[in-house]
Amino acid sequence: MSTMNYVSLFSSAGVGDFGFYKAGFNLIASNELIPRRMAVQLANNIAKDQSAYIVGDITTKEIQDKIVEKVEEKYKLTDDSLDLLVATPPCQGISVANHHKKGSDLQRNSLVLESILISEKIHPKIIVFENVKRFLKTACTDIDGQIYAISEVIERHLKDDYNIYGKELNFANYGANSSRPRTLVILVRKDIDISPEELMPSTEKTKTLKEVIGDLPRLKEMGEIDNNDILHFFRNYREDMRNWIHPLKQGQSAFDNKDPMERPHRVINGKIIPNVQKNGDKYTRQKWNKVAPAVHTRNDILASQNTIHPEDDRVFSIRELMRMMNVPSDFKWSKEDYSELNSMSVLEKKKWLKIHEITIRQSLGEAVPTVIFYKIGKNAYRKLKKLNATCKN
Repeated sequence: MSTMNYVSLFSSAGVGDFGFYKAGFNLIASNELIPRRMAVQLANNIAKDQSAYIVGDITTKEIQDKIVEKVEEKYKLTDDSLDLLVATPPCQGISVANHHKKGSDLQRNSLVLESILISEKIHPKIIVFENVKRFLKTACTDIDGQIYAISEVIERHLKDDYNIYGKELNFANYGANSSRPRTLVILVRKDIDISPEELMPSTEKTKTLKEVIGDLPRLKEMGEIDNNDILHFFRNYREDMRNWIHPLKQGQSAFDNKDPMERPHRVINGKIIPNVQKNGDKYTRQKWNKVAPAVHTRNDILASQNTIHPEDDRVFSIRELMRMMNVPSDFKWSKEDYSELNSMSVLEKKKWLKIHEITIRQSLGEAVPTVIFYKIGKNAYRKLKKLNATCKN
C-alpha cells in the first residue's frame, strides 16, 4: 500500500503520536481510557476515519476486538499488513529481583502484557514500546501466571517473529528539549529487511532551557495572560507562597531560605509547621544554562519537581512546557483555533483555561516528546517506502 498506517495503544492526548502523523503515517486506530484525553485527539482529528478513536478499557474483549477489527478492515482486500504499532502502557515499576519483597501480584503490569498480546494478534511490521527507564528489568506477569522481567515476556511472545532492540536513553540527547530518561524498544518483523537499530532516533546536541523558552515574554503578575498566546500565562497560587520563591537565585531551593517564614510551611492554630523536604528539586528555581528539567504530571504546582521558572515567580506556562516537550505549535488542545482563543476576552480565556488546563498539563507530563516519535516515524517511513519500491521493481 502507498500509505503508511499505524495503531496507537495508550495514546493519552496523542502528543507523542502527533510525531508519527507529522512523519507521514496515517492513524487507523487509537485507544485511550480517559474521554477528556481522547477529546484532545478528536480536536486534532488526524485520522481519516472518526471510528479510529476508540475510548475504553483495553483489558476488555470489546475494546481489543475493536482495535483488531480496524486493522483487519483496512487490510482485508490486500495481502499487506499494518506498518507500525506503538504502545506506551502505564508501568508499575518494581524490579524482578525485588518483586517478592512486596508479594506476588498476578496482575503486575497487565497493561504491558496486553500490549504484547495485541501486537501478536495484529502482527505489524514494526512495533515500538516506550516506557520508564528500567522498563525492561521490571516485573511482569505472563499468561502462565509466572513473573518475569518485561524483556523476557517480550521475547517469549515475539522473538520468533521479530528482531528486538531495546535501549535506555535520555531523550534530551536525541532531539528532545528537556531531560527525559526513558526506554525505547523497537521490534521489526524478521521478514522485513530492516534492523531495529536503524529506526532509533539520531543523537543531537542538547539545548539549554534558555535556548528553548528564553525568547518568550516574562510574566510578572499573578494571573497574567500573554495577549498573543492564551497558553502563556502566570498560573495563580497562594499569594503568601510568593515570598518563599521570590528571593531565590537560579538553582536555589526555598528550603534553604534563612527566614523560617520564607521556607515552605503551614500555619496550624497559629503555629508554623515546616514542610518536609523529601526531594531537593521541589521549590527550586531552575537554571537557564542547563537542559530543561523533566516535565512531570504535577507541573502545575510549586511543590512539584523542577517547576519554577528561572526568573519569574511562577511555574512554567503551558506554552513553555509544550516547547520543552517539542509539541508543534499547530497541535490543538480543544476544537477552537488559536486565533479564536487569543481573540477572546480575559474573562473568557480564564474560563477556557479553567476547563482545559489540568488535562493539558497532565497530558504533557505523561507524553513522549513529539520529536522522538517523529524521528522514529521518519526512519520507518523512509525504510518501508524504499522496501516497497524494491518489491514493485
